[in-house]
Amino acid sequence: MSAGLLHEAYAILCGILSQDLAPMTALRDILQSLTYFQGISQVELDRLVASVVHRRVENGEHLFFEGEPSSGLWIVAEGHVKIYKLNPDGAEHILHILGPGATFNDIAAMDGGSNPANAAALTTPGAIWLLPTNALADLLMSNPRMAMNIIRLMARRVRTLVGQIEDLALYSVVVRLARFLLKQAQDPTLSGPGVTRTAIAAHINTTPQTLSVALRELEHSGAITFDRQRVRIVRNDTLRSIAML
Repeated sequence: MSAGLLHEAYAILCGILSQDLAPMTALRDILQSLTYFQGISQVELDRLVASVVHRRVENGEHLFFEGEPSSGLWIVAEGHVKIYKLNPDGAEHILHILGPGATFNDIAAMDGGSNPANAAALTTPGAIWLLPTNALADLLMSNPRMAMNIIRLMARRVRTLVGQIEDLALYSVVVRLARFLLKQAQDPTLSGPGVTRTAIAAHINTTPQTLSVALRELEHSGAITFDRQRVRIVRNDTLRSIAML
């Protein structure tokens, strides 16, 4: 083989390796940033990274269904994922809209039970990582610090769910929308492709038509301006007052 062909083959191989290593580097960084794995050793981290399954997903593609056995802990690598439930009439209520770095199906991954909700991709392209249940259980059994991390994180999850129930039971659509917009402004993962008005409506338990009415009401109050593409907060204090915060 000529020197030129050897150089070309080497360049192609380096390109392939860099593409393979980039997701793993991102995964390592995300795992280290998660509350679950703070304080674990490099050896334990390497073991986790080696066990993770990487998967590309398309908009609308289901990751798992409610009632199925849990496969493990899921992490959003790219794009957005919705966690949702269906009522008896088939209407969708989105419990969570998750962006890069967020974990989901945590409870089922920890207790070995079935999936408590459905999960589907909201964007194309999208990507997720799956940390299998057995790898998670092995680390948990050998690392007491991780057990304490999980207790703290599960307590935080309960607080979040209680807050969601309170919002749905006690507050109007306008208040719920104001609260979502304030949260969206603080959390970039709640914005971008896939976080459509239809998705937001399903998240705050209303219809797209009612959401449009609520947006107009917030605009008339002077709190926001909006068009078909985006919502802009112009009076944070007014929006917080409407949100009762």
